[in-house]
Amino acid sequence: MAVGGLGSSLLLMSGVVVSVGLCRRLARRRLRSRPLLFAFLLEMFSTFQVCACTNELSLLGDVEPKPHTALTLTYGFTVLHGLTLAGSTCNPCGTLQPMWGGGTSLGMGGLKIAAQFVAAVLARVFMHFIWSLEMAEPHLGALSQGCSSPMQTTEMQAFCIELLFSVVFQLAVLRAESVNPKYRVHLIALLITMLVYAGGNLTGAIFNPALAFSLHADCFYGKFLSYALVYWLAPCLGKFVILYVFKKVLFSTWFINQELRALYLRVFDFCIK
Repeated sequence: MAVGGLGSSLLLMSGVVVSVGLCRRLARRRLRSRPLLFAFLLEMFSTFQVCACTNELSLLGDVEPKPHTALTLTYGFTVLHGLTLAGSTCNPCGTLQPMWGGGTSLGMGGLKIAAQFVAAVLARVFMHFIWSLEMAEPHLGALSQGCSSPMQTTEMQAFCIELLFSVVFQLAVLRAESVNPKYRVHLIALLITMLVYAGGNLTGAIFNPALAFSLHADCFYGKFLSYALVYWLAPCLGKFVILYVFKKVLFSTWFINQELRALYLRVFDFCIK
């Protein structure tokens, strides 16, 4: 017999967060001597939490009052993920940044991205199993929806929206690196909530390839190229745009400073003479 809606969903997501926290702690204690396995499992557990909770949140979009409840839950659980999953990116786009900058090897980066997609699949399978039990009101008929397409606009517009949102998000993450961590998590959560409010009805405002696959795998099966373009290529392209622009701007600033320094030295030498 199904029980109440919002409360049971919150209890389920809280159980996922607690379970993942215990798994991460156990991995830290037992697998420190095996860095590759430790990195894989840590990223997998963390991404599983994000994907599983977001799958459940996707069922609560119609809870009254709309959209205040859904946005409040989005903000709250984004903060919770930020506080409990420190050290994990849970997003293939986020893993690309240290790989691009040389801070992470190609092998380690590939291992983490593989862990993220494995977690996305496991989270989807786990949540579908929970929904099939129909023990809570939001789970009734959840599996009969098939491809509940998040794309409510043209493919080109959806691509541009996800690209823009990825650029905004990645830029904010870079700019927030100097902010105190206890404030940074709230700033990022607020930004994600605003983006979901602005574009959630058009594309879902996902800008995370692994999360997109976990939420809408049926849609990828049916229209792989379209969904890969919007939900995989656009976020990754947004990340590379930010990295390229920042690299170019930083290089230009360094070059200008070097030229000014050389000019200053020449003027100084001329005055001495």
